[in-house]
Amino acid sequence: QVQLVESGGGLVQAGGSLRLSCVASVSFFRINTMTWYRQAPGKQREFVARIANGETEYIASVQGRFTISRDNAKNTVYLQMNRLKPEDTAVYLCHSPFYNSWGQGTQVTVSS
Repeated sequence: QVQLVESGGGLVQAGGSLRLSCVASVSFFRINTMTWYRQAPGKQREFVARIANGETEYIASVQGRFTISRDNAKNTVYLQMNRLKPEDTAVYLCHSPFYNSWGQGTQVTVSS
């Protein structure tokens, strides 16, 4: 089992930026794949981004605006979010598919 703790959310105006962090309780060298999901009120949880084997993948709506990265020495995965839009408003959660673990989430609110 691994614990994941997200941080970095907040309230930002449209066009602004935020960087989310997710710290794992185990060495990142043991975790190949990390993902970010989000869940808006009344909507299903949706995949946002994945990093695995040095490669990244994004949902189409954030391609070119969001960047996922990781720092193995800090056991941390990041989500840099630029040019934020009101439709990006959601709780953002990190996920380890290997451990099937989720963080508690961090709220991102983008005002128009």
